[in-house]
Amino acid sequence: MRTKRKCIGFQFFFDPRWMGGIIYVANSVKVLNFLDDKDKPEVFLFYPKKIQHIIDEIEYPYITKVVWGFAAIPKTFISSIFSRKNLFVAEMVNDYQLDTVFPMHYFPVKEKSNANLVAWFADLQHKYYPEFFTKRKLFENDLKVKFLLKNANNLVVSSQAVKDDFYKFYKIPNKLKIHVYHFVSIIDNLSNVSPKIIIGKYNLPDEYFMVSNQFHKHKNHKVVLQALAKLKSEGKEFHIAMTGSFPSEPDSPYLQELHNIMNKNDLKSNISLLGLIPREDQLILMKHAQAIIQPSLFEGWSTVIEDARSLQTPVIASDLPVNIEQLEDKGKYFSAHNYTKLASLLIEQGKEDGELLYEPYEQRMKQAAYSFYSIFMDID
Repeated sequence: MRTKRKCIGFQFFFDPRWMGGIIYVANSVKVLNFLDDKDKPEVFLFYPKKIQHIIDEIEYPYITKVVWGFAAIPKTFISSIFSRKNLFVAEMVNDYQLDTVFPMHYFPVKEKSNANLVAWFADLQHKYYPEFFTKRKLFENDLKVKFLLKNANNLVVSSQAVKDDFYKFYKIPNKLKIHVYHFVSIIDNLSNVSPKIIIGKYNLPDEYFMVSNQFHKHKNHKVVLQALAKLKSEGKEFHIAMTGSFPSEPDSPYLQELHNIMNKNDLKSNISLLGLIPREDQLILMKHAQAIIQPSLFEGWSTVIEDARSLQTPVIASDLPVNIEQLEDKGKYFSAHNYTKLASLLIEQGKEDGELLYEPYEQRMKQAAYSFYSIFMDID
């Protein structure tokens, strides 16, 4: 029997290798825990079996977890157009009487469902750096946006910067309402394992900086290595731990470029390439780092920066508008290619354990929870 609570269906309908997307949806559910009980919606979580270990970690009092066989994209897109019905979600909406589905990615036809299908788009990086995408991926992104703008009524983006980009690159129809939700990072209780044990597990020194990004070119690890090389040439030794998944291709040109810089400047003893490590280990390492470095050339809203804010860890970031929107005066900034400035910031950086750098965690989570939930209340 249906409850009187608003009923939201969350779907993990994207490449499970994209940890940013997985963390985004998982935290979008977890943040609802910070609502007052009377405001908490009923949640149905639709996911592929392969990410069961992640779903098992999501706790919420009014949740139903459903293993779902997501439809093949090209075939279902075409079938939806001919049937004039969004077949990506029609079955889940009908079977579970959903009021809302989020995040939606595919809008082959105009909404005719009784549920609100709420789109989400991470960023428009492909408009700024098309050289980082294959021709097929550029085509897919443009087609996805084209149909979204034509057929969707609601779009959630993670920052004002992304909203501004939509108005910069596209003609936005009057019917489309764009909502800005500043995603936050939910840090569940970390284990009581001594941080020295985790730091020792990865053979890190007592003092280290950290970069936690996938090894994609736009993540700009190169400037970090250049700053480290400059410092080493001046007799100043620093250590950087880098986590994140490596490129899938074994002969990645980008990874080879990074190794060339390391070899040329004798940086192997100054860099720990840790790859993809358990989330809890990553968070403990981030918490005890001197600072998190976020050197990206482009971001929609940085999960890494949100992790740092929740952990009360300092951030040194490239001066992207979105990073400044996210950190305001709490961050230290450098131009994305200015390794000299980054080097000087590493020298200046100090850290006091227990120092409150950002807003109190519980306060920030509650504000985010109501900001997020207000989107779904606003579209009735």
